[in-house]
Amino acid sequence: MTDAWAPSPRELERQQVRRGLRRKQFLIAAGITVLAAIAVATIVGTSPGWERFKELFLSWHHAKEAFPDIAKGFWINVKMFVIGEVIILVVGTLVAVTRNTVTPWLTPLRIVAVIYTDVFRGLPTLLVVFIACIGIPALGIEGVPTDVTTLGIFALVLCYGAYVAEVIRAGIDSIHPSQISSAEALGLGRAQTTRYVVLPQALRRVAPPLLNDFVSLQKDTSLVASVGVFEALFAAQDYGNYNFNYTPLLVTGLFFLALTVPLARFTDFLGRRALRRERGR
Repeated sequence: MTDAWAPSPRELERQQVRRGLRRKQFLIAAGITVLAAIAVATIVGTSPGWERFKELFLSWHHAKEAFPDIAKGFWINVKMFVIGEVIILVVGTLVAVTRNTVTPWLTPLRIVAVIYTDVFRGLPTLLVVFIACIGIPALGIEGVPTDVTTLGIFALVLCYGAYVAEVIRAGIDSIHPSQISSAEALGLGRAQTTRYVVLPQALRRVAPPLLNDFVSLQKDTSLVASVGVFEALFAAQDYGNYNFNYTPLLVTGLFFLALTVPLARFTDFLGRRALRRERGR
């Protein structure tokens, strides 16, 4: 029976040196951060218009008054985000798979998929929101929804579906051809190979950039305020225009941060975990 491994005195010395270096780096970073925060606070707090800024943007009274309407409007943003996210994922996957097909029978669909991604990645999202929410009801087509919230989700799906399709297509292209050949050698058809071999790996690899797109989507739900949807930003603007105080805009920003910051940290966590797996740690 052999003795359990124990670090040598030299290794213990190295570990102590590394701990000391990490402690020193942490103290330097914390000190610089505190000094930078104090410098910014001093510059802002001693600026000539600071009192006026506090009155317009940091009023506790107006924050409390506007909070219920903003919270109610933010719930609309959350619903648009959740519904749109699911549809965008489906649309993006279908477009990405269509663009990666090789059969000549699907050439027209591939052309449509290419045109779709080129057009809607190039157009400003706000322009698409205007066209969808104002132009589609103007057509007067029977059976087509005229609700601006629904049409706003439709516009966001069109724009973000194109971005997500390209992200997923990059994930599909990253799968080594030998895996497709192996699946076909086992008797799987092209569709089965895509369904059971390619897509699961591709979606796992592109999970961090996908979540990044969805964080951006969550912010862009506020674009529907431009067509009159009473969501959080519209509620803040409405209150600010009536009371000539813009504190509700900062309250709206805090609502969005409360949702986007955890999503961003989760995205970073997935990215670090994927990196560790690739490096075998």
